[in-house]
Amino acid sequence: MDRNGASEFSVMRLRRLLSVTALVPALGLGLAACGSKAVNDTFDLTASVSEIATPASARNRQLLVADPSALKALDSEQILVRVSGAEIQYLSQSQWSDRLTRVVQSKLVEAFENTNRLGGVGKPGQGLAIDYQLITDVRAFEISAEGADRGVVEISAKLLNDRNGTVRAQRVFRAEVPSSGTDNAAYVAALDRAFARVTADIVGWTLQSM
Repeated sequence: MDRNGASEFSVMRLRRLLSVTALVPALGLGLAACGSKAVNDTFDLTASVSEIATPASARNRQLLVADPSALKALDSEQILVRVSGAEIQYLSQSQWSDRLTRVVQSKLVEAFENTNRLGGVGKPGQGLAIDYQLITDVRAFEISAEGADRGVVEISAKLLNDRNGTVRAQRVFRAEVPSSGTDNAAYVAALDRAFARVTADIVGWTLQSM
């Protein structure tokens, strides 16, 4: 965020018409009136598992989905827009239903539960007798305005054997989905579809690796 605090800027197709709140100085764009308070639309993610490619099951195993890690710029309720390689901004008048890492963790747990292929799955503090931990790092969760507007999700995952502390497997999962429109809902829908693909890949990979 620049030294003068958060300011709203107008860009079309994320660069010219959509209003965003800048984290870094933006050139040639007008400042919004000080003291104005926007009413944000709140968005959630889905926990789709329809694209899981493996029939693998681990009904005799219990899985802990650890709290995901992420850089501070990502780990908030704001929806990140990457205007260029070094310039990141936030989508105006839009927010996630909770801090991003909490939403990602909750939807991963829900996705595993929806498969009915595990003996149990939960979050820290829920008292499960854990066999494995899924440790994730959210590396990208953004609307990219470089070239065609699209939703980009990248998550690094490690499957940790909780009995002996060894890493059973690790992999980076990434998906990019073009936006079908130029409004906030279309951009978030592209992010949601990208997250659904990554989620399905993580769930299938975890079941195979356990």
